[in-house]
Amino acid sequence: MSHPIITEKTLEFLTELKNNNNRDWFGDHKSRFTTHKKEAKEFFQAVMEKLNTHDKIEKLKVFRIYRDIRFSKDKTPYKYNFSASFTRMGAERRGGYYVHIQPEGSFIATGFWNPEKEDLLRIRKEWEIDATEVRRIMENYDFQKIWGQMEGEELKTAPKGFDKEDPNIDLIRKKQFIFIRRFSDKEVVDPNFLDTINDSFMAIRPYFDLMSNILTTNLNGESLLD
Repeated sequence: MSHPIITEKTLEFLTELKNNNNRDWFGDHKSRFTTHKKEAKEFFQAVMEKLNTHDKIEKLKVFRIYRDIRFSKDKTPYKYNFSASFTRMGAERRGGYYVHIQPEGSFIATGFWNPEKEDLLRIRKEWEIDATEVRRIMENYDFQKIWGQMEGEELKTAPKGFDKEDPNIDLIRKKQFIFIRRFSDKEVVDPNFLDTINDSFMAIRPYFDLMSNILTTNLNGESLLD
């Protein structure tokens, strides 16, 4: 049974849009945009259906092609990518998924992009006590083969209230806790790309399960959920 794919023509359109990023060109090619947007939406919908076979997704958000240029020096009006985020269902499931389709810049991402202040402190406190389990997950060979190292912004030194000599300071000083997997254009148009994305997101679950447990309990391990 066939499933939605990202085609070379969609990547070609996005490349042309990058090189002709103005309203006149976009207006002249609006019908092409509509066709490729439909393809991308169907692909993102298929990603969500795959995710729902092993997780529970509450919301699919497909991002608009139009850029918000109000506070930007870059006044080009359009993005030259198709992207979507997938929100997990329920307070007990933390973390999220993201898919980004862009010529020579496609990637998927997952994790915790900008945790709220309380969540950030809770994570840091957990790792101040013991980071053995998260390190075991991240250092697993199969996990690293797919996701590599944790990425995201971090402080240059220890956050206030934490010891800069703490053995887990490399984790404690992070402000974001994300993993990114990048793809070539050849990989994106491969018929198996949908399965590759799904397999990648399945592999993140041990990390999500651990982080969800941390963020729904206090330091004594008591549930914060009703």
